[in-house]
Amino acid sequence: MYQFSYAEIMEEGVAVSKDRERQVLDRSIALLKAAMASDGGNYGKEAVEAIYFTRRVWIRFIEDLGNPENQLDDELRANLISIAIWILKEIEKIRKRESTNFQGIIDITTIIKDGIK
Repeated sequence: MYQFSYAEIMEEGVAVSKDRERQVLDRSIALLKAAMASDGGNYGKEAVEAIYFTRRVWIRFIEDLGNPENQLDDELRANLISIAIWILKEIEKIRKRESTNFQGIIDITTIIKDGIK
């Protein structure tokens, strides 16, 4: 029978969570790219799906970052919340057909995803 220390179990939990975060961001990026490619981002089914999914992801990240139990330092949390708010504003502009800035959201999301270690 295997016995794991509490630290090993916690570290594994963090690693799994970070992997899930990367996967979710990868999915968001893929949807945004598909939306951008289809009809030049002209608000078809792909755009609706990308907007909806990306919005849910970043709202959830804001909720997590605002949780007092989140272990990231305060400055990093504040910066990530600011980025999330920018992404949500850009998504809303796309939804209202005031913008087609899928690439900007893709670029920022890629940077964030690549920074998750």
